Amino acid sequence: MQTQATQTPKYNPAIAAGLSKRMAEATIPYAPFSYKQKKYILGALGSKMTVAEGAVRCSKTVMHCLIFALLLEISPDKIHLASGSSQPNAKLNIGDCNGFGLEYLFRGRCRWGKYKDNEALFVNTKKGQKIVIFAGGGKADSYKKILGNSYGIWMATEINEHYDCDDSKTSFIKVAMARQIAAKDPRIIWDLNPSNPRASIYTDYIDKYRYDGLLGGYNYEHFTIADNNAISEERKQEIISQYGDQSSAWYRRDILGERCTCEGLCYQILADKYNDFIIAELPEVPVKMVVGIDFGGNGSAHSFTCTLFGRGYRWICVGKARRVEAKGLDPTALDDKFEEFINDCREKFKWNDKAIEVRCDSAEQTLINGFITRNAKHHLGCIIKNACKSAINDRIKLILKLAGKGYLYWLEDAKTSLDAMSSCVYDIRPGHEDERLDNGTTDIDDVDSTEYTIEPDMQNLLRVIETSILPLKVDKLKGVRV
Repeated sequence: MQTQATQTPKYNPAIAAGLSKRMAEATIPYAPFSYKQKKYILGALGSKMTVAEGAVRCSKTVMHCLIFALLLEISPDKIHLASGSSQPNAKLNIGDCNGFGLEYLFRGRCRWGKYKDNEALFVNTKKGQKIVIFAGGGKADSYKKILGNSYGIWMATEINEHYDCDDSKTSFIKVAMARQIAAKDPRIIWDLNPSNPRASIYTDYIDKYRYDGLLGGYNYEHFTIADNNAISEERKQEIISQYGDQSSAWYRRDILGERCTCEGLCYQILADKYNDFIIAELPEVPVKMVVGIDFGGNGSAHSFTCTLFGRGYRWICVGKARRVEAKGLDPTALDDKFEEFINDCREKFKWNDKAIEVRCDSAEQTLINGFITRNAKHHLGCIIKNACKSAINDRIKLILKLAGKGYLYWLEDAKTSLDAMSSCVYDIRPGHEDERLDNGTTDIDDVDSTEYTIEPDMQNLLRVIETSILPLKVDKLKGVRV
């Protein structure tokens, strides 16, 4: 399990008390900040980078405007940057922020104007006049508006909506960071609502710094609507009730602040009713076990998935899933991982002397031959074949039918499979709308290996569905027959 590499500054009760006093004396009507919010704000003041992620309406931007203002007062730099997906978005969320933005925090000592054709807020502080440039960062050419300046503090709202790419000359995020190199005290303040778990904003920045560390201090916190004391408990419950199904992707993202995908999903039902597909144990003794294996390259992972089938195909359960990083793993080590997974499945499901059908990605025959040799040498009892590789849309339709009719489940030990299935999306490019996207934003290896376990029985499964053979009813919590 990964651990956070950098620690935020220790919580200081004396400083917190002073902050509370200033909030109480302020003319802006702040609701009392929680301990968690105070700790985050104080941590931000002592860190080079601070990131707040979480649900809608959880005070992320309100806190960041306050942090920005406190840092602006003492910053030795003159020019600073406030960005959003568009310039109007930046002005609305950071300048105004429903009465909690910079123009209210500096009321009486700030004015709006232009600085080199950019919208800007001119602020008089203890360290002299500061200029905050407001810019949009959501388009491929947005970087052009922030060239030519050196920025001290950069606050970005909805950072996941900012344009990013590998080209450091055109990526708004990379250009903004480069514009801070010459600053005397560079600071970065980001907020975002949860996005796709595999989005590059996490892998290239937020989680990378969180786990690998960042010199100068990195301050990260996750918030939910429950952290916002400005919303009454009664109103919170009203908001929650509007979302209905509490296992839906919309509820998980907007209320719980969980990272998940909602738009263009291949398996919408798995995202909407995520918790309904998880059971604690198999409903009865299975009659068939299939292991699916998808091979990853250096940039991805090998994926192993084990699926079990009930008598008469009345239930199917993805029972175990495992990811193995492909980078630096030689074929012998991969054979070891294969053998370990097969043995773990046998032990977990008491699959003693029965054969295990194994379906592998046919593109890697050398690796498959390694499995065949290991299987024979160590008597693993596997029947190793190529994956059927039916048309992807046929696989999707089959699994949607199985999930919708109540035949398909996952055990806790296979949640990486369900996570991947519930977040994979269609390509949005014109002319490609019926194609599944495979650009690294989803663990497609896990999706493929799971589909490999089910597609060999496609015709039998469709026959069961079409002849209205009822699925075995399962108690979602206990995973037993009812």
